[in-house]
Amino acid sequence: MTPALLAYRCVTGLAAPLFGIALNARADNGKEDPLRLNERLAKRLPPRRPGPLVWLHGASVGESLVLLELGRRLIEARPGLMLVFTSQTLTSARLLGPAVPQNAIHAMAPIDTPMAARRFIQHWRPDLCIFAEGEIWPNLILEAGKFGARRALVNARMTQKSAAGWQRFRGVFRTLIGSFDVIFAADAETGARLEGLLQRAVRVAGNLKTAQSPPKANPVEQARLTSTFINGRRCFVAASTHLGEEALFLDGAAQFPDAALILVPRHPARGDEIAELLASRRIPFARRSKGDAPTPRDRVLLADTMGEMGLWLRLADVVYLGGGNAPDIGGHNPLEPVRLRRPVLTGPDVFNFAGIMDGLVQSGLVRTVTNVAELADGLAHPPAVPEDVVAALEANADAPMIATLEALLPLIPRPLLEAEGPEL
Repeated sequence: MTPALLAYRCVTGLAAPLFGIALNARADNGKEDPLRLNERLAKRLPPRRPGPLVWLHGASVGESLVLLELGRRLIEARPGLMLVFTSQTLTSARLLGPAVPQNAIHAMAPIDTPMAARRFIQHWRPDLCIFAEGEIWPNLILEAGKFGARRALVNARMTQKSAAGWQRFRGVFRTLIGSFDVIFAADAETGARLEGLLQRAVRVAGNLKTAQSPPKANPVEQARLTSTFINGRRCFVAASTHLGEEALFLDGAAQFPDAALILVPRHPARGDEIAELLASRRIPFARRSKGDAPTPRDRVLLADTMGEMGLWLRLADVVYLGGGNAPDIGGHNPLEPVRLRRPVLTGPDVFNFAGIMDGLVQSGLVRTVTNVAELADGLAHPPAVPEDVVAALEANADAPMIATLEALLPLIPRPLLEAEGPEL
């Protein structure tokens, strides 16, 4: 163990009581679920069922949705498998909880202290631990290794800034990640950065988000909103927006006073803040989280709810995708609206989806906008969505998922009754 890693374990161990106090303060501020604080301490966890178990961890919504699809595929291949999903944010917990498949549960991720990590690993006794994208929690990774669990990093993404930071702690990174059984990068740039840090070959499987089906929608609700709110108007949707992007979108849409607008913040907890923005501009709006029934007299529907993105995208004539005009976010998944045949506008700062976005921009499916004038022009003249280009995109969508499954399944022991059966 490197000196830096030993120091991390000592500091996090000594600070454990302070983490408990911080969790309570976060719960008081609405940032933690007070009924689930025991999960954050790896206490009073649900019982473990006998048989093979895979633990899948992602930080927030994007990573959790990737792991949800991966988990579904694992259960299809191994019906007796138990899955434990963990995430760190309230938003991801509210999304994952009702969506996990049978034989699976969702728990809040434990804080990364030596004791909490040890309790978590000893309770679940995972056969395989899967970490998504950039989730590197030293104590959890080390405890899983001590227990003998196989470990995998999938859909890994690493910016140049992160790689430069890890260069100062190369020994720590190699100790933690170098012993993983599977490391799959989501793009070539991340693969090269990981190879530079680990001094070993890293496979670029591609971005697992290509395998996600577009989010579903209630057709009855879609028809209702089409008639009662949109009522023949063009509909512009700002999806997964962050601070500053709602104002940019409203400024760009100001040239289209007869259009219906739908604002979908990435974090629904920002609903009050966005409602204040709309009120300050004297824009008539209805608020989804309050149960308001929008009418044609409303200019904006503030969709500050969870799990309805499929509905909003299907109502859109043009989608402005947030995360690309806000600092340090890195963009959001453009494939959801594209696969629903919706033209997409987004900002230039999309490093989380650089490989995917480059191809979509070059093929004309997505247009980059940097200011109000460009956004307004994009709404007036949205990019085309050629059917043949989307069909080609969908034809290759499953390749990263198939490659990842082929690498992961051999790491999972079969239940005794299936030990002699064929691989599904």
